[in-house]
Formats: sequence, structure tokens, C-alpha cells
Amino acid sequence: MKTTFYFTKSVMVRRPDINSEWIEYVLNNPIRTEVQTNGRIRRWAYIADVGKYLRVVTEPDGETVHNAFFDRRFKSKGD
Repeated sequence: MKTTFYFTKSVMVRRPDINSEWIEYVLNNPIRTEVQTNGRIRRWAYIADVGKYLRVVTEPDGETVHNAFFDRRFKSKGD
């Protein structure tokens, strides 16, 4: 998995509860995808192990992870 310096040195340090398998899952199985105005791509998926939605933000290349966090405000269309 490719990551930005920011992700490696800041995000993962602050969020050790997010594991890389979940990030890979979101990248490969998003239930929603949005492109931000800066070109970065947001993807969400439900992580059943913790009962939360994980948002993963990648660079415009679609594979370099820039950020990941549990998104408390996300609602799937069925919620």
C-alpha cells in the first residue's frame, strides 16, 4: 500500500486502532466514492469488526493513501 509522508508520520501515529487490512478493504470495496475539489478521492466502507464506517482519502492517483478515519457523520443510503 502506497502512503503519503503525512499519513505515515501523522495519521497512523494518532490512529493506531485503524489497521491496514481495513484500509485495503475500503480501497477495494467502497460503498461510496467522491472526488474532492483538489482531486483527492474519498472512499467509504463499513467495517463490521468495529461497527463503524471508515473513510479513506487517496491522492488523485487513486492508490496513495493520504488519510483514514472513522467517519461518525457518514450515513449509507439505507440508514
